[in-house]
Amino acid sequence: MPHPTKADQAAADGTVLGRAHRGIMPIEDMANLLAAFAIVALMFLGVTQIALRIFTDTAVSGYIDLVELSMASMAFLGAAYCQRLGSHIRMEMLVGKLKGRSLWLIEALGAGLALFIIGVLIYYSFGHFLRSYTLGDTTMDAEYPVWPSKLLVPIAFSIWWIRLALQFLGSLRMAINPDAVPVAVVVAKHVSEQAKDEIEEIMGDTALTELGADGGDRT
Repeated sequence: MPHPTKADQAAADGTVLGRAHRGIMPIEDMANLLAAFAIVALMFLGVTQIALRIFTDTAVSGYIDLVELSMASMAFLGAAYCQRLGSHIRMEMLVGKLKGRSLWLIEALGAGLALFIIGVLIYYSFGHFLRSYTLGDTTMDAEYPVWPSKLLVPIAFSIWWIRLALQFLGSLRMAINPDAVPVAVVVAKHVSEQAKDEIEEIMGDTALTELGADGGDRT
C-alpha cells in the first residue's frame, strides 16, 4: 500500500473512528505514565527498605503489603498503551506473511477474541472489587484497604477493551477496503522498514545535535 499523503491521513483522522482513536490516546498515555510512576516508586521503596535494614535494622511498615497492592497498577495500566503501539507479544512470523484482506481479517479475528476475553475479565474483576469494598477487605500485615488496587483492574481492562474495540472496527474497515488509510490499527512493518525508520531517526537526532552545536559556536 502506498504511503498516504498528509491530506489522506487528515481525512481519515477526521472520521468517527479517527476521532475516537485520538480521544482515547491521552487516557492510555496517562494510565501508562501512572504504571511507570508505580514502578519507580516501588524501586525507591525497595532501596529504602534495604537502607533501613542495613543502617538502622528496621523496615518499612507494611512493605510486603505495599508491593502486593502495587502489582495491579504495574501489570495492567499500561496494557492499552502497548496494544495501541503493537508492543505486546504478536505472532509476527505468521501475520507478517499475510497481506490485504486476509491480514486484516486475521487482525479483526484476534481483536474480536480479545474483546470477549477482556469483557469477561472486566465483569469478574469488578465483582471482586465490589466484594472487597463491601467486606472491607484489608491486607494481612498492615491492614491497608485492598479495594483501590482491585478497582484498578476493571478500570485498566475497560480502557484496554475500548482500544481493542477500535482496533476491531479499524481492522474490519481495512478488510472491506484494503487501500484505505489505516486508522486505529497496528501496521506491522517489515524488518527492513523498521531498520530504515531507526536509521532516519538516528540521523535526524544527529543532525539536530550538530545544528545545536553550530548555533552554539556562532554565539
